[in-house]
Amino acid sequence: MRMVRSMATNFHIDSTKIGILGFSAGGHLASTLGTRFDEKVYEPVDAIDAQSARPDFMALGYPVISFGTVTHAGSKRMLIGENPTPNMVAHFSNEKQVTKNTPPTFLVHTVDDTAVPVENSLLFFQALKDKGVAATMHIYPKGGHGFSLARKDPHLSGWTERMFEWIQSLE
Repeated sequence: MRMVRSMATNFHIDSTKIGILGFSAGGHLASTLGTRFDEKVYEPVDAIDAQSARPDFMALGYPVISFGTVTHAGSKRMLIGENPTPNMVAHFSNEKQVTKNTPPTFLVHTVDDTAVPVENSLLFFQALKDKGVAATMHIYPKGGHGFSLARKDPHLSGWTERMFEWIQSLE
């Protein structure tokens, strides 16, 4: 995020309108950046490190959010191991990390997702709402996990238009 922001002029983009998009386990990565952008993870090495790491918005598709009871077991195991401590589980459950400074968020999920339960998006949306963070959520009744790749269902194929409309509404 800092590198992109530092190169905004070269990329001909507005440095105050840079978001992050993540799906499934990538949704966990994106929501981690959106909830922990101020965490110091290394010693600054140059001027780029002075840039803000906070995304201006997040778009999360069927994201792994929680490492509690409604998690994607494989993502949890790969990130924090077979027997994580309760503190690790809480730390990596991003619905517990939302603050009033978390960026506005777009969520999309399906009810019948058997890989990443829809409760992940529901928990994150509730946490955003509780902290007064702007959020929108589109929950579709069917489509399973990874529906954004197939685009077979015309009802589901409109999610990208909803996301672009939402991003434009942020201006």
